[in-house]
Amino acid sequence: MIKAGQLADKIYQLKPTDDLLRKQSVFTCFSCLDERDSIPNFQADHHLLRILNASSNKRLHYVAVEGLVQAIGEPISSQFVPRRHGVIQKITVHEHWKYWNSALKTWVSKKVNKQQTTNTVPFSLVQPGAYISEVSVRVDSPLEASGDYLEQVHKRLRQAKEGLMDAVVGELSGEKPVALEEREELLHVGSALTAFGELVLEQDKIMRLQPPKDGRSYVLIPGDYKSFIQRRENSANMWKGLTALFGITGFALVAGFIHGAANQDKKN
Repeated sequence: MIKAGQLADKIYQLKPTDDLLRKQSVFTCFSCLDERDSIPNFQADHHLLRILNASSNKRLHYVAVEGLVQAIGEPISSQFVPRRHGVIQKITVHEHWKYWNSALKTWVSKKVNKQQTTNTVPFSLVQPGAYISEVSVRVDSPLEASGDYLEQVHKRLRQAKEGLMDAVVGELSGEKPVALEEREELLHVGSALTAFGELVLEQDKIMRLQPPKDGRSYVLIPGDYKSFIQRRENSANMWKGLTALFGITGFALVAGFIHGAANQDKKN
């Protein structure tokens, strides 16, 4: 018979993992899936420039613009990978330490002293296949945007060198260094990007995408708009399936618990 405590533990184990939640977060920037139908989608081209010129106040309050990333000026060179260039660079360093847990009588690993450096240069989106980028959309304040748009280009784990004296001190103090982890992420020059935000026109020719003033999400998504929608639909279908699975499994556990309790009552 399944006891009540065991039942609660089993239902708890059915919760989605943190990895699944992180994967879902990219596709929950908007309130619902059907909302995509009301978001105009454009490429960074002359057609968009004409529409923006004809719009009220030369402003589109919320649109999706897709294009290729182009640096305005010199791009950022990767610190670790030759011939890799980007417009946003994030370098993260973690220290891995072990701490003695007296209650569990074991060493517990933790990441501490996180250091993060972010570098950016101005960039714009240009039409794919355009040899001369006469028309472009400048992306303002990209660090304010949500979205998993950076690609990891480098990750290294350096093991700490520990001498005899260090080992003795570590045992006595209850803490010791294990490794140093460094990671670099880039938004590459030439990569496809879709940006959701407010589009404004300046001086009749400069298009600029910025965080929406009406509170809607400012989002940068890797790839084109069509690929984003397809990934989003796949994610929604996956979560519907997981929800149904959790519901069926939870119901079966509850039914088993009730059935077992009833049989126990009959025996008594």
